Amino acid sequence: MTYKPPFTRTPRGAPSAGPAALRRANLSLVLRELRDHTSLSRAHIAEATGLHRATVSNLMAELLERRLVREVGVEHVGAIGRPRRAVALHGAHVGALGMEINVDYIAVHGTDLSGRVLVERRVVYDAMGSGPDSAVRRLGAVAKSAVETMRRTGAVPAGIAVAVPGLVDVTRGVVTLAPNLYWHGLPLADQLSAMLDPLSMPVQVDNDANLAALAEYTSGVAAGTPYLVYLTGEVGVGGGIILGGELLRGADGFSGEVGHLPVDPNGTQCGCGRIGCWETKVGLAALVRAAMPEQAYGLPGMPVPDPGERVADIARGLASGDRRMMTAVAQVGEWLGLGGSILANLLNPGVIVIGGYFASLAEWLLPHAQDQLQRLVVAPPAAQCRFVASTLGFGAASRGAASMVVNHIIDDPTTIMDSPPRPAPY
Repeated sequence: MTYKPPFTRTPRGAPSAGPAALRRANLSLVLRELRDHTSLSRAHIAEATGLHRATVSNLMAELLERRLVREVGVEHVGAIGRPRRAVALHGAHVGALGMEINVDYIAVHGTDLSGRVLVERRVVYDAMGSGPDSAVRRLGAVAKSAVETMRRTGAVPAGIAVAVPGLVDVTRGVVTLAPNLYWHGLPLADQLSAMLDPLSMPVQVDNDANLAALAEYTSGVAAGTPYLVYLTGEVGVGGGIILGGELLRGADGFSGEVGHLPVDPNGTQCGCGRIGCWETKVGLAALVRAAMPEQAYGLPGMPVPDPGERVADIARGLASGDRRMMTAVAQVGEWLGLGGSILANLLNPGVIVIGGYFASLAEWLLPHAQDQLQRLVVAPPAAQCRFVASTLGFGAASRGAASMVVNHIIDDPTTIMDSPPRPAPY
């Protein structure tokens, strides 16, 4: 079962800015209802939304014209009465492209409006060592390739969202600070838009953990849990926080920087310049340095492998009983539990979902982490949260980014042109 993403809806009866705004809101209301069901009749939509049946029929005619919905057959209710023609979310010609750029890779997840996956890939790339200008150029090249792949399936992307591991001014699309990428004040949305100018599609930028948390809340292992914390398991560690079914952004949109919780005043220096941050204890770079020091991040002449390959090497070592790796993972697990207990005591989530490499090594990490969590959380055992391993892998943030684009389309279906051109016959 999938759940509605935590975005604020306009309440029923709220004042409208005019007929056009009211129609946009009603079109959005109908699409959201269809997104949550396989198919519905017009009568069911009217009942669920509180709209008049004639209004729903009128709205449906426009959505059919825009090819955002399709009729899927006849629904029979009871033994008597007129059969109802059912409709379903469609939009196969409307694409949504989600991307993530991280320390050592670029991930892509492209879908159509109904959620059909059109392109999904991860490209190994040394974003940390390349500098922002080169990284943005590479990101643009990967985006263009993904757009072409989507277009060959008949879907034209209506927007792109990019996940970044750092502080993001979402309104302006500026990466304020990404310590592990060495980015400061980077106007990523504007730069990427300029690179993709002929494609004329809007670009949004958001924090990777926020977008991954949205993906988890919508369709992950703990989908629908109203109090949830998501932890990225990357070179750095970020957090996405769902409270009461809403994404917590904070006063300036910078919440969730849990990787920079100070946990060891005698520890090592973090990429942010501070000492003893949590990610210096539990980030992938910390684990690799302890488990495979000869392959540590930042060594001269060391190529940047796919993070999945590093994790697979460690998993093989753990399975074979490698003592150094077992010790390294146990230490990381204990620090993971300690930091998790801080979050649990502050936020009282139902679950802490661990993603990225945390999820890949959950079999070995979680026993240590859960023991620490139970020992350090103040709440009684019945109320204590638990760690849960994500099933979305390293693609959670790019998946959440694509979902954000879809949500914006559903917020305002009128951005999709009337009677879009159909592919020419061959």
